[in-house]
Amino acid sequence: MILIPVKNLAAAKQRLAAALDQPLRTELAQAMLHDVVATLAAWPRRPPCALVTSDPFALELAREYDFEIIPDRTNPGETGAIEMATSLCVERGVDSTLVIPADIPLIQASELDEILARAPSEGTVLAPAADGRGTNAAFRRPANLFPLRFGNDSFKPHLAAAQATGKPCVVLQLPSIALDVDNPEDLRQLLAHPGETRTQSLIRRWALAGRFPATGTEG
Repeated sequence: MILIPVKNLAAAKQRLAAALDQPLRTELAQAMLHDVVATLAAWPRRPPCALVTSDPFALELAREYDFEIIPDRTNPGETGAIEMATSLCVERGVDSTLVIPADIPLIQASELDEILARAPSEGTVLAPAADGRGTNAAFRRPANLFPLRFGNDSFKPHLAAAQATGKPCVVLQLPSIALDVDNPEDLRQLLAHPGETRTQSLIRRWALAGRFPATGTEG
């Protein structure tokens, strides 16, 4: 099962506060989530998908694309949400979990295919963020092979935990999955990257309106 944790989007992307006000940050987070969900929905090989959330926009999107909703009523953060969802998967007898974030708008089905193709019968596949610090995809089989602990520097701890299981651990460099959006430089990279995602169209409109930090003004 694919699990996508979605926190409260009304307070999303605080690290972009110097460049974008909260309404723009929320709009950005919604566009990125929509890009991720739409790509997964169009992926012919996709396993069941669930949004782990109680955010109103995310709930509406899950219903629109017929994704499962795993309610995140206590909103403990990404780590707690995935721990809760993983336990639910284990209770159901789910064989594996693939956790991906909601802020990788360039995600491609071909890279998801590669994750599944390289996944060991027992073990892990990890895909780091572009800076090598974060984890932008984490496949585990069995589903609870080791706990996931997310944060700005999660990749090395995840790699160490995966290796400590004694099961195979595959690390994949996946350029589209690697590009998450946490700071203004990430936005500039997304703006320069070829493509017509909802997120790219949004920040191009901002650039034309002088609301994007690359223009020298703030939102």
